[in-house]
Amino acid sequence: MTLIIGTLLFGMYRQLINEQELQTIQHLVAEKTRYQQMALTLDRRSFATQIRNADPKTALVAWRSSLDLVGALSLMPDDMPILPDTRDFPILTGGPDKLHILTGGLAITRYGPVLIATRTDQLATLIERFVNAAITALMLTIVLTLALGYLFSKAILRRLVQYNRLSRRIEQGEYSTRLPISWRQDEFDMLAVKFNDVLDTLENNLNAVRGATDNIAHDLRTPLSHLRIGIEQLPTKSADELNEACAILTEELDDCLATFDAMLSLTRIEEGQQALELQSLSLQAMCGDLYEMADAMAELNGQTLSLVTDDDYTVMGDKYLLFQALFNLVDNAIKYSGEGASVKIVQQGRRVQIIDDGPGIPSDATDKVFDRLVRLDPSRHNKGTGLGLSLVKAILQRHNAAITLDDNQPGLLVTITFS
Repeated sequence: MTLIIGTLLFGMYRQLINEQELQTIQHLVAEKTRYQQMALTLDRRSFATQIRNADPKTALVAWRSSLDLVGALSLMPDDMPILPDTRDFPILTGGPDKLHILTGGLAITRYGPVLIATRTDQLATLIERFVNAAITALMLTIVLTLALGYLFSKAILRRLVQYNRLSRRIEQGEYSTRLPISWRQDEFDMLAVKFNDVLDTLENNLNAVRGATDNIAHDLRTPLSHLRIGIEQLPTKSADELNEACAILTEELDDCLATFDAMLSLTRIEEGQQALELQSLSLQAMCGDLYEMADAMAELNGQTLSLVTDDDYTVMGDKYLLFQALFNLVDNAIKYSGEGASVKIVQQGRRVQIIDDGPGIPSDATDKVFDRLVRLDPSRHNKGTGLGLSLVKAILQRHNAAITLDDNQPGLLVTITFS
């Protein structure tokens, strides 16, 4: 800002100098023309009279008539240029300001050269005043800029100190801490908003990790305890009982490994580490395969499984993964809808629905069931990894499909919509 103001003041100074010089030259040239015309119309005596009577406020004129110097000046400096060229020269006076600076040049008339000059020391005084005023304004600008810069830097430093203090609290584990947002809505506030969004995501992720850790502890505590007790009891088993005990322990161990395998598979699918073997798939044919595979399971539970298809739709997808996702949904409907329930597979165009008339799930749990290792059975009596719906959602997202859970009154209505 100071540099800009300094540049503007310098430009004004140069403009003032040029304008004053131009006006001085124009004035002297006009006087030159006037005296040249006067010399053409007057005789020598009248011409000398006009020079003697010239107003010194208009111009200072001197003309050498024979040996006498006529006019307001008492001398004619040597080597004066011919107007419009000019030169500065000093003169001495008897007044309080003894030294004056004049600017002038010669006008060539038929009676000889006439010196025409004007005072420019007033211009020098004006320029000096302008320079002094400009310097004062520039110094005030510098002082004001420094003061504002100091206040601005103090305000920034105060906010940075506050952000630094809050960052230390976050480093110490207080993840609920948020950066304050001021009314100014400046760059710091924009940064604080983004940083708070990151903290929200971090806190949610940490809560999800804590929840997953708790769920893993609940899911694995019982089978691992059974494994430990079973291993401790192996030495006391007879030869006939040993094979059966080992088979039970192996089954418990397989349940533990299934949980970890499902978590690794879910991570690979979510992060795109597992490549999709894309091919053209018919939703109608896939729903038919689902019905054939799940019908025996439903019959075994005393349930009724039906299939309704209409308007076939073709999608590009991984046949194994898509079938796994749809089968998990049908398997859940059969497993949790209860004995004697009715389960229906409905395919209409790009939409597939799994409908049952079982107990359903609470409306406030429709989003939570897609989280890892979440089960609505707090006692966890039913076997499972708690990753089925998480895996379903991850697979459908990889295939640009959406899934929603709605109340079937009674039961659950699962809708998958392919794009």
